[in-house]
Amino acid sequence: MSETIQDGKFVELTYKVTDRKSGHVLTQVEFPLGYVHGHNEILSPAVHQQLQGRKAGETIEVPIDGNEIFGPRDESLVFTDLIENVPEEYRQVGCSILMENDKGQTRSFLVTWLDDEKLTVDGNNPLSGREVVFILEILTVRDASEEETKIGEALPAQANIDPSLLRPV
Repeated sequence: MSETIQDGKFVELTYKVTDRKSGHVLTQVEFPLGYVHGHNEILSPAVHQQLQGRKAGETIEVPIDGNEIFGPRDESLVFTDLIENVPEEYRQVGCSILMENDKGQTRSFLVTWLDDEKLTVDGNNPLSGREVVFILEILTVRDASEEETKIGEALPAQANIDPSLLRPV
């Protein structure tokens, strides 16, 4: 008899996020991601809720409205500048740049476009304003060890997973 996902169970899965309208893959985890259900919610609460009661071997699709989780897009967080004003190490689409405002608040911006003269960065979460579908393949469901339960939220950091891929900032 297969175990079902419930609080205290160790769950290992892979997932990808697709744009609901276009079907394009926006992001995906290429290696199994492990967590203790109910102890470290590494994906959105709506996704964790849909995982409850599922078994290893199942693949589920969970539609998510990006506006509800990440808020609407804010075009005031999109900036274009001359490429000569941007350090070379940031001149690559997909590069993340941590910026600080005059109040000392920081926000991560993503380089979304560049050409020979200009570069554009966007401070919105890439899923803001989008309707997306999380497609999750459940690989393992088992009792969590004491150590796994104890470290709970530390699991993603120990695995060197970029938290911005898992939960919005």
